[in-house]
Amino acid sequence: MALSLRNSGTQDEVIMDINTTPLIDVMLVLLVMLIITIPVQLHAVNMELPVPGVPPTKQVKPEKIEIQVSAQGSVMVQGVKVTEEDLAQHLQPLVNVENQPEIHIRPDKAAPYAVFTKVLATTKRIGLTKVAVVGSEQFL
Repeated sequence: MALSLRNSGTQDEVIMDINTTPLIDVMLVLLVMLIITIPVQLHAVNMELPVPGVPPTKQVKPEKIEIQVSAQGSVMVQGVKVTEEDLAQHLQPLVNVENQPEIHIRPDKAAPYAVFTKVLATTKRIGLTKVAVVGSEQFL
């Protein structure tokens, strides 16, 4: 039993394939950079820039109407106590004014939530659009 080693006499063949590992690495880096930069390009802020040549109109500041809701649940408009039912009648003339006044609702910290929501719903129902709740810093 002899061990025979055959040497065919040929040398190892040279592999002529391209090493694609560096190519794949470069492509992955480019892909990651593309994925990172695309969202930045898509975020846009729409701005209304002034048109040149058109003089700015003088803006008149609207009147401020203050509605207070006390801790007992009473409603006061500009310091005058009104009932919840009369509130709509009291605010109705303000709807048709060209420059609607700002309505500032100032609830007390201990005011009943139901009364506050009725006042807010009344202003919405009659068509007042400039409504704000002020004095909320007392709730912090």
